[in-house]
Amino acid sequence: MVETFEEISPADFFYRNRELAGFTSPTRAIFSSVRELVENALDASDLHGVPSEVYIRLSEEDSGVGEGEVYVLRVEDNGSGVPARHIPSAFGQVLFGSKYKLKQARGTFGLGGTMAILYGQITTHKPVYVASSTGTSRTYEYKLMIDIQRNRPIVLDRKSHVNKTRWRGTVVEFSLEGDYLRAMPKILEYLKQTAVVTPYANITFVDPKGRLYRFSRVTTEMPPPPEETFPHPYGVDVETIQRFAKIADCKNMLDFMRKHFHRVSEKIAHEFLEYAGISEKKNPGKLRPQEVVRLVRKMKEFENFLPPRARCLSPLGEELLKAGILKELKPDFIAVSQRKPSAYSGHPFIVETAIAYGGGIPKEGDVLVYRFANRIPLLYDEASDVAVKVIKSMNWRTYKVSSEMPIAILVHLCSTKVPYKTVGKEFIADRPEVKKEILNGVREVARRLRRFLTRREHVERERRRLSVFSKYLPKIAEFSTGLAGEEEAPNIEALLRSVRKFEEGD
Repeated sequence: MVETFEEISPADFFYRNRELAGFTSPTRAIFSSVRELVENALDASDLHGVPSEVYIRLSEEDSGVGEGEVYVLRVEDNGSGVPARHIPSAFGQVLFGSKYKLKQARGTFGLGGTMAILYGQITTHKPVYVASSTGTSRTYEYKLMIDIQRNRPIVLDRKSHVNKTRWRGTVVEFSLEGDYLRAMPKILEYLKQTAVVTPYANITFVDPKGRLYRFSRVTTEMPPPPEETFPHPYGVDVETIQRFAKIADCKNMLDFMRKHFHRVSEKIAHEFLEYAGISEKKNPGKLRPQEVVRLVRKMKEFENFLPPRARCLSPLGEELLKAGILKELKPDFIAVSQRKPSAYSGHPFIVETAIAYGGGIPKEGDVLVYRFANRIPLLYDEASDVAVKVIKSMNWRTYKVSSEMPIAILVHLCSTKVPYKTVGKEFIADRPEVKKEILNGVREVARRLRRFLTRREHVERERRRLSVFSKYLPKIAEFSTGLAGEEEAPNIEALLRSVRKFEEGD
């Protein structure tokens, strides 16, 4: 028997292996579809620099042919919009998108939104409807399907309308098979946690029963947008160098190092090339394979490269993070910390941590952990995540924390390359550098909680003390008056006032 070899497209690969992208069941699929489209909507608003307005509607269509029901998912945003020439490929071609630049973004692979549409197509065989405008005089509407074998969009219908209101944004609507009843808790929790890390967003969700869930913004302040950057020398490989060498307009290695790598000045480039034994005048396009390999190896060994800057990142910031937590969790106490920028394998990252106590936080019998990466809530595979491992490894009795207390810990990782363990983007690998920053960040906010709990214990002791004084001092005064043969008891209010003043001053 002759073995047959064939090539499959990216769309065909993910059609056959949709579990890799988180579409493992009707329950998980409907959650993943909502998540991916909401993240695209929020990214589009962030890119435009306007506070997000996201509308999600999930309506039941009819019975499905498989395990779940058929629903229609519609997501609208007020973001940057998609240029008309890119709409077919952006929504009908797997691994086509605008997120392959080196800067922080929710999306990573250019896969999620298109994967949701692909899943809808293979479970209902219905097209996706897309309407978008970049704020110009025209609005464009498409009906599309995906040619899975060729990974190309099939345009079924295209319309153009006059955009009288200069509307800017995108509308996506498609049918998919799902199990909303089982997915509902995760979807609502996802939206709630998204509202925590986007306090500047209005998010509206209408579920299949017509129930309206509204997460309103509490501020119009937004974190500064990330800037595109070059790769850091510590994070490159042979393929990166070869690609740069092919497109470089540089005639010598000195300019090549300065123009294509992050934080490489002329002085550092000169020092490195001398260290690597490569001539400054050599044309980068003429590097031999063995020279490229040596160049990469020397980059990882050279110790004088400056650490990456964090301008390519967009952390939420302590004030916005605090506003989001207060809005959704309503705690009695909150402490927030943003760590200084760090890096792993040349990729910059920032860790933000927060701890909240009391108020609307439920007593779960254990500490609640909210995990985020580039403002994406991570709701699955919690036990495998580095943040959970760090938190469970800590001795919380040191910080006066017990399991029955209503406490929530939030960990947010911002990076140009979040070290996810899977394509589904559900948990973060325990890289030593990331683990260290998370540990230090959680310790910092935990120490502030300890000070709050210590002070509260002290105040409680003083209250009990005052209660004892209030109860027994009148009797002692009366008894003492009788023993002294006096007719009028002494005034004890001055003493009680001094105790109360001490308590209030504390």
